[in-house]
Amino acid sequence: MASTEEKFRTLGIDNAPGQEVRQSADDITRLQRGPMMSGTLVDFSHGDVDAFPPPPGSFDEFAEAVAIGGRQAYTEYRGAAAIRAELAADLASFTGAPIQPDLGVIITPGTQGALFLAVAATVGDGDKVAIVQPDYFANRKLVEFFGGKIVPVALDYLGSEEKAGLDLAQLRAAFEAGAKTFLFSNPNNPTGAVYSAAEIATIAELAREYGATVIADQLYSRLRYENAAYTHMRASGLPEDQVLTIMGPSKTESLSGYRLGVGFGSPSIVARMEKLQAIVSLRAAGYNQAVLKTWFREPIGWMDERIVQHQAIRDDIVAIFRADGMATRVPQAGSYVFPTLPQLAVSIEDFVKLLRLQAQVIVTPGTEFGPHPNSIRLNFSQDRTAAVAAAHRIVQMANTYKV
Repeated sequence: MASTEEKFRTLGIDNAPGQEVRQSADDITRLQRGPMMSGTLVDFSHGDVDAFPPPPGSFDEFAEAVAIGGRQAYTEYRGAAAIRAELAADLASFTGAPIQPDLGVIITPGTQGALFLAVAATVGDGDKVAIVQPDYFANRKLVEFFGGKIVPVALDYLGSEEKAGLDLAQLRAAFEAGAKTFLFSNPNNPTGAVYSAAEIATIAELAREYGATVIADQLYSRLRYENAAYTHMRASGLPEDQVLTIMGPSKTESLSGYRLGVGFGSPSIVARMEKLQAIVSLRAAGYNQAVLKTWFREPIGWMDERIVQHQAIRDDIVAIFRADGMATRVPQAGSYVFPTLPQLAVSIEDFVKLLRLQAQVIVTPGTEFGPHPNSIRLNFSQDRTAAVAAAHRIVQMANTYKV
């Protein structure tokens, strides 16, 4: 069993969005000796809510909730009943399976809050959890923090773009080895890969066979390009109590500042999540919950236009990396791209710092998502002109520091 100190050591946050201020004076002295590039600072570690503002009406809902006062401020721990009822209807329609509004929905402080609660509700000391590599960095950290043991499952994301590339034989082996939970993001974060219908069907088959719980992070499942086919995990035929889905309006809809997430599906997992939320944060901020009334209710054409704009930036950036020979999957959904860099003469950690200090570009190292020391993740939900210029600077820096 890991000590408390060891548990917290795994929760490194130096590469989390907004944490570049943690660069030490020693780093600045050591690294800021190379060529300096001019350009606007672009922070690819998260999306730009100024370039892509929230949908109209979101602040109005928040202001109205404030005017209501205490009745909206102090909701049930799992969220206001009326809002959960609306969410259950909208999310059931979107995902293709019914949801129990009273028992199967919990509103959380961001999707990160939902992920924390979901892992805590399903993973204990020594429990084995199947984790995709690469996948969202918090998955691994949370499982380790709660004493779980990771069983890695590879994702060949640079293979066929007709599927995500999950090694289904490894997933079966993980379940055979005793994994009782499978945690994954779809679309995959950091690559933007979308799991095919066949992959989802096999995941459901295996989970049913081995009695495993599936936690599906579907945060970017609305932001899909070229009408990419998408199969929701909870519509795969797996029994309701074996699936917990996590979504929220923080990314695609640029509502991250309100810290809103939703966990839905398994009533037993939701009940555990509520008990934990009651002692961690009590509830998602009451006034903020009202903003969820705008989710799935954006003006006609609003989401279509957002997808078109993001696709244009995606295509520009992928073309820049591929033109320089950097293997890069074209994301089918989401706003992340995960290029493979050439072999560098410096560590990926130092290269990320060099980008910040010399090129005014902030990215996340691939090592946050698994054993990927030659990759970086970019969130391309940015001003298009600035993002394209910054991508060119990344390529120039990679060529400067390659072996």
